[in-house]
Amino acid sequence: MNGSGENLLKAISSDTRLSILELLSEGDKHISGLAREIGISVPVAAKHVKILEKAELIERKKFGNTHMISIKLNNVYSFLDRFAENRKLEVEEGTSLLEALKNVAAVEVREMGDRIKVVSTDGEEGFYVYEVDGKFSDKTVDEYKFYEDAIVEWKKLIPVTKKRLLVNIRR
Repeated sequence: MNGSGENLLKAISSDTRLSILELLSEGDKHISGLAREIGISVPVAAKHVKILEKAELIERKKFGNTHMISIKLNNVYSFLDRFAENRKLEVEEGTSLLEALKNVAAVEVREMGDRIKVVSTDGEEGFYVYEVDGKFSDKTVDEYKFYEDAIVEWKKLIPVTKKRLLVNIRR
């Protein structure tokens, strides 16, 4: 994602542009369809689309004279990742991730079968996963041990709707 911070902040500083992103999360749209759904003119919608394109949050696909607009979800996620809290700590070789995490956060764990799972970090309940140097591990937080410097990304799985199924029963 190359959109400069200034472009990104400008892109999300408008309720109209946030509405456009929300509508695009439902699927690709024409600019005229976006304008109609939001209640603005096509030229105004086009202006907002250009700002979102410059920030690389959406992309335009051209089919002849038709322009379809789609959201670039990976760039939206990358943008949100910038707001993660960064903490530095020093630990002894062989320290577990759980011990390291407890040095920087209030952690609540629960045994589930033969595995220990973190169920709350700093009072936020939820499901958590982690990456070490950009790679997921199959080890639990108490099994993972540090033997060299690393960057750990502690991630709360946020329930973001990927697909919404509107199921109707044939009668």
